[in-house]
Amino acid sequence: MTTQEQIIYLDYHSTTPVDTRVAEKVMYYMTTAFGNANSVDHDYGNQAAQAVKQARQQIAELINAAVKEIIFTSGATESINLAIQGYITPKNTPAKIIVSPVEHKAVLDTCKALAKKRVVEIIWLKVNQQAHIDLEHLEKVCSEGASLICVMAANNEVGTIYPIKKIGAIAQTYHIPFLCDASQAVGKIPINFQDWGITYLAISGHKFYAPKGVGALVVKKSYELEPMIYGGGHQQGIRSGTLNVPGIVGLGEACRLRQLEMKADEQAIALLRDQLQNLLLAKIPNLVVNGDLNNRLSGNLHISLPDIPNSAMIARVRHQLAISGGAACSSGVVAPSHVLQAMNLAENIIEGALRIGIGKFTTQEEIEKASSVIISAVNRIHQLL
Repeated sequence: MTTQEQIIYLDYHSTTPVDTRVAEKVMYYMTTAFGNANSVDHDYGNQAAQAVKQARQQIAELINAAVKEIIFTSGATESINLAIQGYITPKNTPAKIIVSPVEHKAVLDTCKALAKKRVVEIIWLKVNQQAHIDLEHLEKVCSEGASLICVMAANNEVGTIYPIKKIGAIAQTYHIPFLCDASQAVGKIPINFQDWGITYLAISGHKFYAPKGVGALVVKKSYELEPMIYGGGHQQGIRSGTLNVPGIVGLGEACRLRQLEMKADEQAIALLRDQLQNLLLAKIPNLVVNGDLNNRLSGNLHISLPDIPNSAMIARVRHQLAISGGAACSSGVVAPSHVLQAMNLAENIIEGALRIGIGKFTTQEEIEKASSVIISAVNRIHQLL
């Protein structure tokens, strides 16, 4: 039976292993410095509070935000819900939300739920076959009035990177708050919260080598949100609940390490990605690489095998490679990718799509072995067809 240690992990968009340096900090604050950051009548609580303060500073430095703008959450999904539902209150309704159709389900499902209640109208942006949004269309719909703009920093399926600074400038011109889901981008590309016109920024720790279950919503000064969770008035009354100190410490440490190592790591990751891409293209003649090949996340390789359903490939390689047929948010849902559909790709391209995510701990040996596994699987399936 195959053990997990023998399976090559290439699903870094779904989640990342926790950096051992981060894990050491987390363990210390779980077992030794385990105080409640709100119980500051003794040294345990004070130590926890100081650790949270330091983590806020580490996050703020990575994304150029103010410390007081950071609200800790359980991850990007909660952050996104807090931003959208916390802003679209009775005083702001009826509302119009401008949304990219290639957003994560956390954005799409939240907006659709509010639309179902008839408190918002969704204005869908146009996207092309590389998943880029049409900035002229964005400006046009902004000029007609809107309550909120939702555009991600980088796509979680095809890896396309978005011109957030330009989008933020358009948002500021028309005085429209701008929610940016940066869960795939933070720690991989530079993000400048203060200077890019972003109002709300969603972060998820497990996408860049921190633990699962911790993230943040960065909220621009002077913008208010109605809380979704009550009880204690923690974090400026925006998000109550005892702080997840170990997770927060891990998030902060991961941000500190990304600030130091991101540039070199991402350059190395891009080289491995390009090597895998070239190996596959050389041996699989009809292979299609999706997305913007010149403007994507370093670790993203989104391919399609037009004559092989992705389910057949996943079934054949699953005990050797950890890759996916789509986003983890839709795991277990047998449905075509909404991202690829919005890109208006051909049906056989959508059905044959595979998402490969390369990360900091991927090795040269793993890339070479992964290419052999994929090529062998394709050849074997062709023989059976």
